[in-house]
Amino acid sequence: MLSNLGNSLVVIIIIISLAIIYYSSISLNNQKEILISKRIYSLSLLQSTFSILSFFVLVVGFVISDFSLITVYQNSHTLKPLFYKISGTWGNHEGSLLLWINVLIIFSYLFLIFSKRSRSDFRIYTLIAQNILILGFVCFLLFNSNPFSLIYPEPREGLGLNPILQDPALAIHPPLLYVGFVGSSIYFSAAIASLVSGYGGSKFAESIKPWVIFTWCFQTLGITVGSIWAYYELGWGGFWFWDPVENVSLMPWFVMTALMHSVIVLQKRGSLNSWVIILSLFTFTLSVTGTFLVRSGIFNSVHTFANDPSRGIYLLGLLSLMVFSALAIFLKDNKKERYDFNIKSRETFLLANNWLMMFFLATVLIGTIYPIFIEVLNQTKISVGPPYYNIVLVPFVIPLLILMTLAPNAKWINGNVENLKQLCFVMLIAIVLNFFIYYFFNSKSLMSNLIFISSIFLIFYSLMDFIKSYKKTFKNFSRIISHLGFGLLIFFIGINHNFSIEEDFNLKVGDEKIINNYTVNFSSLKLEEKENYKSVVGLFKISDLEKISSEQLKPEIRIYSQPKTMTYETSIKTKITHDLYLTMSNIDQSEFYNIKFQKKPFMVWIWISAFIISIGGFTRFLKRS
Repeated sequence: MLSNLGNSLVVIIIIISLAIIYYSSISLNNQKEILISKRIYSLSLLQSTFSILSFFVLVVGFVISDFSLITVYQNSHTLKPLFYKISGTWGNHEGSLLLWINVLIIFSYLFLIFSKRSRSDFRIYTLIAQNILILGFVCFLLFNSNPFSLIYPEPREGLGLNPILQDPALAIHPPLLYVGFVGSSIYFSAAIASLVSGYGGSKFAESIKPWVIFTWCFQTLGITVGSIWAYYELGWGGFWFWDPVENVSLMPWFVMTALMHSVIVLQKRGSLNSWVIILSLFTFTLSVTGTFLVRSGIFNSVHTFANDPSRGIYLLGLLSLMVFSALAIFLKDNKKERYDFNIKSRETFLLANNWLMMFFLATVLIGTIYPIFIEVLNQTKISVGPPYYNIVLVPFVIPLLILMTLAPNAKWINGNVENLKQLCFVMLIAIVLNFFIYYFFNSKSLMSNLIFISSIFLIFYSLMDFIKSYKKTFKNFSRIISHLGFGLLIFFIGINHNFSIEEDFNLKVGDEKIINNYTVNFSSLKLEEKENYKSVVGLFKISDLEKISSEQLKPEIRIYSQPKTMTYETSIKTKITHDLYLTMSNIDQSEFYNIKFQKKPFMVWIWISAFIISIGGFTRFLKRS
């Protein structure tokens, strides 16, 4: 029986975690035994094996539609396609928590295997700290969120998975994101170990640097894939909407980015050790904070799981224990540092990058948490949307882009900036190109023009850096790629924000609407019946009056029977230069349909730019430099 097998594996994982902590403690106390014993390696391998097996058991339960498992009953049904049965395993609270635990355990094992160059006691303390985290989450799973709990009598059919979650992009989005923010647990544990063992400086930086880069890459990919899904599935029509759960995934990314740059300073100069420790602790703390907010029912979003106060209380207790324990260890064992950086040195530029990341983090954190406090204090619901973030964040993107251009040209310690004439020349090119943008696109906003100038500045200098790097056997190639991707991302976001066309209107079959240079013609409707839903498909002809061309778009209204849900599916025609975007919804007791038409310039390039950023990170990880 899958329930018994799954629960047995979870209990075995708890026993193995306790055994790892016990034998690791013995290894620390035994002065004659400096190296970690083979027994700990074997236990860690068994722990990973049983963890993966437990997840595989749950996958089997979904595949064979074993509705005796309450998790399968609540999140699947027999008519669901096989791909979505499998992805439904982590499309719910219980299954995703089991995936979370798998990531914790696998990272623990991989750290043990690949950190042999680090000092023995540091590795053991890291293993102990990681397994305490594992115990906390496994106990949460077993006693509060058990995916192997039974339902009696066994139902013949399941309730099904939320239809908007039945999508390929969302199927891969959670695993990518989990590798990112759950993987950050390993440098949380390593930071604790560094404080307790006194293993700091450049050696500590070398030990955590690959893990920081690896998790940052996956966090970037996870956020990007989730953003793409929201764009075409939710009908929002944009790349980012500052939804609270979007913000929860973005906040650890800010800290990871700051940490990735600070680790470089620690590795090269032996400075910022305390700051690196703080960022290492803070990244995973923010990840757990986001988990608490999403799983306790505080947020109301399509991303969140069901409301369950008991989950929130447990996670809040675990989070509090983590924070206070880490803070106590930090205050007890941390040594004071003095920083004496030249104001024009690369260290200062990288530290300024950190300050900006912390400002972005604080802005997003306040915008996300503030409505919760207002609701608790005044019983009044408010929302903090794009206007707040645009007003507060956008001006500070400009110095960030300039810093990203200047920092690689600054030297360590003495602070001389290289290639100053070349930088001025590139800035002049950026300003000239911005005048072309102003002329052709009629961009009148001073802030927009400054964004364009600074992003073009970074793009052009990154391209010139790439050419120089090519001649020097791709030196700094990974940094150049990521910075180029970020410059492109901001540039295309600016174009998209300033020059999009958006219109909401009502049409009935046979009507048409003229919007700027486009004609939207509602040609016809047709009904289709699919495997697990029925669909009302609208046929629209979109004509470009300037280019004398037309495209056919087919938005849908889908009616799912299991569970009974209606969704509105977008129709998108993607080109290199723009997206044509159309959604359709029925107006009750009327022959009219509400139509949302958008033209989004360079939309695909926003996604491409984000993937380029990730590619740069993966390149650095593979180099292990």
